[in-house]
Amino acid sequence: MYNNYPNPFNPTTTIRFDLPEKTNVELVVYDILGRRVKSLVDNQVRNPGRYEVSFNANALASGVYIYKLTTKNYSQAHKMLLVK
Repeated sequence: MYNNYPNPFNPTTTIRFDLPEKTNVELVVYDILGRRVKSLVDNQVRNPGRYEVSFNANALASGVYIYKLTTKNYSQAHKMLLVK
């Protein structure tokens, strides 16, 4: 998984990730308190390749958010900053 760009962002950012094999994918955005804000990819089977997911945070308040990518064999999280 790559860092989102742009970061900081307002109101849209892009999250990129690579998959080496066919697997179930979950990509979720959380607020700084750990509450689920948005599910960008909801446990969908994806083939190997590079993916880009756009996140529009127009309805959210400024602040730090965490996005987490989870597959069968991998889990990673990154921070992103929404500045309005």
